[in-house]
Amino acid sequence: MRDFLEFLPPDDELERISADPVAKARALNRRELPKRFYQDAAVKPAAAGFAVELDGRPVKTPAKRALALPRQDLAEAIAAEWRAQGDHIDPATMPFTRLANSVIDGVAERRGEVVADLTAYAGSDLLCYRADSPVRLVERQMAVWDPILDWADERLGARFTVIEGVMHVAQEDDAIEAVRQAVAGLDPFVLAGLHSITTLTGSVLIAVALWDGYLDIDAAWLAGSLDDHWSLEVWGHDADAAERLEHRRSEFLAAAAFLGGGRTD
Repeated sequence: MRDFLEFLPPDDELERISADPVAKARALNRRELPKRFYQDAAVKPAAAGFAVELDGRPVKTPAKRALALPRQDLAEAIAAEWRAQGDHIDPATMPFTRLANSVIDGVAERRGEVVADLTAYAGSDLLCYRADSPVRLVERQMAVWDPILDWADERLGARFTVIEGVMHVAQEDDAIEAVRQAVAGLDPFVLAGLHSITTLTGSVLIAVALWDGYLDIDAAWLAGSLDDHWSLEVWGHDADAAERLEHRRSEFLAAAAFLGGGRTD
């Protein structure tokens, strides 16, 4: 799934960095940013829900569709991003806007592809690949990740195999199909949120557990960034690593908002 903001990098570069939000942010920063051309941003009711306007003019997606959201809270978050811009418009600081554009211009027309991509992640989910040492890391992964796998077994009927190391292990077809069924009927905005969380954490199970309500936002973020926080603890504070992690967290929080109130059935 791609973002569709007009001032993204060229397609070949975007394809290379699409799974890495930090690389994307740096690529955006290398490009000349457009100057701010408006005074204020506001949310107005619209036929499709809630539209975002700049000085009274509706914002359009790069494909020239109306930037309209089904929920007011999402529209307000996008308007806040536009208000927060300085002299130039920096898309690296606008995760809500980018994700909304990707939904309207992409996901809505390619739901099947997004479902297939999420399903593919189930075949190599982060939670299934564990460290063999040191003991404290092994224990932390077990304490945080094992309950999510137990939830997947009980809630989705999906039992996953866990191994030490990074060599690929084939998961049962039934487990992968259970994940597909869990996400197949979701609307494009929820799918986009799930996909973004999955790519940011490497785990579709964390994403679905958050949507399902088993995990809250803090627990989901902890599970998805466990190894990163471990590295910071072991090697000490690293400004670049901390900045990358904070950027991922802002992207994660935006994506989580797209899940809405979570599962309702």
